[in-house]
Amino acid sequence: MARAKKYNEKEVAEKAMNLFWKNGYANTSMQMLEKEMGINKFSIYSSFGNKDGLFLKSLDCYKSRLFVLVDKLVKSTDGIPAIKEYFYDFVDFTRDTKHGKGCLVTNTANEIGLESEEEIPQVLKIFTDEIKQVFADKLKNEGNFDLDMIEEQADYLLISMFGLSSATRIFSEEQLKHYIENIFKNL
Repeated sequence: MARAKKYNEKEVAEKAMNLFWKNGYANTSMQMLEKEMGINKFSIYSSFGNKDGLFLKSLDCYKSRLFVLVDKLVKSTDGIPAIKEYFYDFVDFTRDTKHGKGCLVTNTANEIGLESEEEIPQVLKIFTDEIKQVFADKLKNEGNFDLDMIEEQADYLLISMFGLSSATRIFSEEQLKHYIENIFKNL
């Protein structure tokens, strides 16, 4: 007879997410995960398969948090002003200390790259494509961009978001404001 789990998988995955977000994928060891999650390796492997499986579950937790902001953007009837607000909301999202943690997706993409044969880069690519599509949809609301220009501007915004994600880790609120304001001067 299988033993009943004495932990909530969602709660321990959230703890793992915060550890990966803070330290990065490669710098987060199984020992660190055991300590942070309060469960042993056997339980981690039993629930998540391996470190990659746990990381993918952590990404799901992260996306569900971030998609509160994305959903706000999607529901907005504004175009560019709503995207700009999303950028500012994102800065707030990353902050639980004086300086932010960046974006778990961006941090991971910077760490492992997207060319790897693993499942993780594929999940990161799907996520970034979803965000780019939201930006493109909002740009269509503006009505003054042709389809090719929408694609280019959506790429510009996505890449700007990557820059902002990294910048939240070390730059001041004022510097981040300057960055965001200059991004939107070019639209």
